[in-house]
Amino acid sequence: MSLTPSPKLYTVQEIAEALRVHSRTAYRLVKEGKIKGIKVGSQWRIPESALLDYIETGWQAHVQEKKDKDEDGPKQLKLPL
Repeated sequence: MSLTPSPKLYTVQEIAEALRVHSRTAYRLVKEGKIKGIKVGSQWRIPESALLDYIETGWQAHVQEKKDKDEDGPKQLKLPL
């Protein structure tokens, strides 16, 4: 019997630290489904893949926005909040 490795799970606080946002902002992103998570009892756990997907979505939006403009575009990456 072979076991597949468990995905790395983050807490809302760890997501907030990774994104450098307030914990309430991270909680809202998870609760609204912008970052996919699972509820274990009364606490949220977010798979690493969900965090990476969220960041990638923000990066793709930035690249598309830059393509849509003839000018250089914004200097900062905007994540969908």
